[in-house]
Amino acid sequence: MPPLHKSQHSKPFKQRKSLATRMEEVAGIRTKFPTKIPVIVERYQREQYLPPLDKTKFLVPQELSMTQFITIIRNRMCLLPSQAFYLLVNNKSLASMSLTLAEVYKDHKDEDGFLYMTYASQEMFGSSAHINHWKSLKNPLAAQ
Repeated sequence: MPPLHKSQHSKPFKQRKSLATRMEEVAGIRTKFPTKIPVIVERYQREQYLPPLDKTKFLVPQELSMTQFITIIRNRMCLLPSQAFYLLVNNKSLASMSLTLAEVYKDHKDEDGFLYMTYASQEMFGSSAHINHWKSLKNPLAAQ
């Protein structure tokens, strides 16, 4: 698959709005929709293979699992079954697929109240052998 052009948003969400503005936005969202999780999903800045999403902000039911959320993101990108991608929480870790968004939010929400996730293709992390080794370090049972 050929590399894609940069998204329409060249700056990350945090750099487009001040902390105070983001905090006000989350406060309004949480007041109006107390059972929804405000999530920001952005494409990894050096991503070349996955398409940009049509939106950055998602309001997600708190009982939704990470598996279900990834399916939603995958469908929005119109990926082929053969295309893999990773959804990193706070640009640094993979969340367990069995966790609900409420659990991920509780442990990883930003000071502004949003939960930040970044998606990237396998190509951005190196070979699949490297990925499998990294996964086995994070989850020793995966190596068995």
